[in-house]
Amino acid sequence: MSALPPLVSTTLALLVVALVVALVGWALSLMQAANDRQEFSLMLAGCMVCSAAVGLATVMVLTVTSPYRLMADGFAGGPFATGTGISLDSVALPWDTSLDCLVEPARCPALPSS
Repeated sequence: MSALPPLVSTTLALLVVALVVALVGWALSLMQAANDRQEFSLMLAGCMVCSAAVGLATVMVLTVTSPYRLMADGFAGGPFATGTGISLDSVALPWDTSLDCLVEPARCPALPSS
């Protein structure tokens, strides 16, 4: 996976922020028009535009701050870059064992002592 150059990445992020601000402004103007004209459909349209802005901002934040983005930018000090981290191999989940344990507990393997 190749990363974008920092200038392109920053420009793209600022463009998305400007788009989110424009969408919120448009949503507020729709809601103001709905209040002035007493039309419920304009209020719904304003809510839809505002939720689209929130969704776009959420996707942007998740994309920019993802661990894969850090790896693409050359961040080598974190757990995702070195392969070390928290392992869930030692966690015993209820669905990992057979349902036969409920019927015949003698057939179940011994649980690890803690």
